[in-house]
Amino acid sequence: MPHITIKMLKGRTDEQKTEAAEKVAAALVEAIGCTPEHISVAVEDYTPQQWQDVFRIDVTESEHIYKKPHYDPKDVLK
Repeated sequence: MPHITIKMLKGRTDEQKTEAAEKVAAALVEAIGCTPEHISVAVEDYTPQQWQDVFRIDVTESEHIYKKPHYDPKDVLK
């Protein structure tokens, strides 16, 4: 453990997702000193419409956010 979930809009390739997962895991090893063998990373894809509810629940209403975004999620609908 730790387990990381990356949530993003659909459209990235499996290669891009794999690279993102590897780089996020490496950054976590550096930041908290855990071993790479204990890290798991999931990637969840969403449409812009689905992202509206996910953003509200997982970002706006969450008390666990340590890095807040600075954009309006409705912008991804354009």
